[in-house]
Amino acid sequence: MWKIYSIINCVSVYVQRRRQIIIEINSRLFSILVHAIVLFTAFPVHECAHAWTAEKLGDDTARKAGRITLNPFKHLSLMGTLMMLFVGFGWAEPVPVDARKFKNPKNGMAFTAIAGPLSNLIMAFVAMAVFRVLYAIAYYKDLSIDTVLDIFWLITYLNIGLAVFNLLPIPPLDGSRIFNLVMPEEIYFKVMKYERYVFVALLLLLYTGLLDKPLTALRTGAMNVMIFLTDWVDIITGMIYG
Repeated sequence: MWKIYSIINCVSVYVQRRRQIIIEINSRLFSILVHAIVLFTAFPVHECAHAWTAEKLGDDTARKAGRITLNPFKHLSLMGTLMMLFVGFGWAEPVPVDARKFKNPKNGMAFTAIAGPLSNLIMAFVAMAVFRVLYAIAYYKDLSIDTVLDIFWLITYLNIGLAVFNLLPIPPLDGSRIFNLVMPEEIYFKVMKYERYVFVALLLLLYTGLLDKPLTALRTGAMNVMIFLTDWVDIITGMIYG
């Protein structure tokens, strides 16, 4: 008899383990899905914003390269895409910019650079507003749409993460071009000579988690600001459904 109880117990443990594995697989698949949504929306918008701004400021290099488009396949890089899907951070193909074509090269590079993160913040604002609307509807109508809410929350969070990360004043990130406005040119160009090495070092810092705490603090602060900026949604939905 004790063997029967032992087998039953083993089966029970096995089932619990399998359930946990299934939960982990589903969680991982959900994470890949959300990262894929960001890849095919936030990344193209980010790079297209760079290209569009550069052309408006006098540089048609990106337009000639076919980068003023929301077609994600014109912007995504294979390695950056795989990293984003399976590691959690990635990158797109840099938009070609010729600073010599700007009337003011330093300002032109800075405005072109800031256009990318700004586009992500706009997308985060829209996603957060949609989240707040759906959350209010679910609350007042007693609906269960947790998965949909999770998707829009993560889209908001990842777009904010992209904006915050790209605004770091570290080459080759957009923040380094913006920081160039206040940095002496001789120092800036000396730093840019080592751009590739700095980028590799940046990836290592991300992979080892050494940047997790400061980036999380910045993302959390930005999320709180985004929540504050969309408080008007609760007021309107409260007037409609309350």
